[in-house]
Amino acid sequence: MKVHFNANNFSTEAPVVLTIGTFDGVHVGHRAVLDLLKTRASEIKGESVLLTFHPHPRTVLYPEHHKLHLLNTIEERQSLLDQTGLDHLIIHPFTERLSRMTPLEYVRELFAEGIRPSVVIVGYDHRFGRNREGSFESLINLGKVFDFEVEELPAHTVENTRVSSTKVREAIADGDMARARMWLGQPYPLAGRVIRGEQLGRKLGFPTANLDCEETLKQMPGRGVYAVWARIAGVSDWQPAIVNMGTRPTVQHHGVAETMEVHMLEGGRQCYDETIELLFIERLRDEMKFKGLKALQKQLQQDALKARSLLANEHAPPE
Repeated sequence: MKVHFNANNFSTEAPVVLTIGTFDGVHVGHRAVLDLLKTRASEIKGESVLLTFHPHPRTVLYPEHHKLHLLNTIEERQSLLDQTGLDHLIIHPFTERLSRMTPLEYVRELFAEGIRPSVVIVGYDHRFGRNREGSFESLINLGKVFDFEVEELPAHTVENTRVSSTKVREAIADGDMARARMWLGQPYPLAGRVIRGEQLGRKLGFPTANLDCEETLKQMPGRGVYAVWARIAGVSDWQPAIVNMGTRPTVQHHGVAETMEVHMLEGGRQCYDETIELLFIERLRDEMKFKGLKALQKQLQQDALKARSLLANEHAPPE
């Protein structure tokens, strides 16, 4: 897959079959759309192209009030799309100027003077241009002016892909990683930089790395304990691990700061300021408050046994 960072710099000699969207999560519904895109491109001996925007439009239009959570960073989304067999990904910068374009200006600049598609495939409810004024019908009319066909996603494709990024985000927020993984087609990824903690885990025989997720838009899993695959980015192989997401109610007596702590089941080393990548497999239990540290230690031992058993039946992710 070739990646282009501006629609106006894109060029290819082959006919272009284009679709447009955020494709956050690149879930099974998105993959069905991309399969249709690739099939249509093959029929006209063309190439499949996805146009997406970065940063997300809501962060530009409502910088202080966007309340946005995303499943993927732009780098994660790029990697996932690369796995689908898409020919081209265009990551076009979203700006206030772009948001103010009329539908005509939008299509003229991005399509007629940029991508030059032969076919554009979108859902019937696709909206574009200033204040989302552009409709499916107006895109058809503009296609007649600028010489491209517009095709609606077939009803059966839409019906069979009722999965939405919103549903996936809700499942992750609820800690339902099994459902999220089914919809995503792969485990949910998250990464964080290792920061210094209170080192209470060492006293319990469960040393943990405290992680700070620097991607502020990333959807965080709900509170609880999870079985995950973990690795130090660029250094180690994937290892079985458990992660606690929450406030550590048994030992946290000063406020309710949210934490993300990972314990490598095969042991680890100090790795302050390095990045640990996680792939969430399954939620083991709710976050709980125990009567004391011994009760917490006993539960952690049970968590570790359950996670080992669960991950033993999973294939380690490819490197």
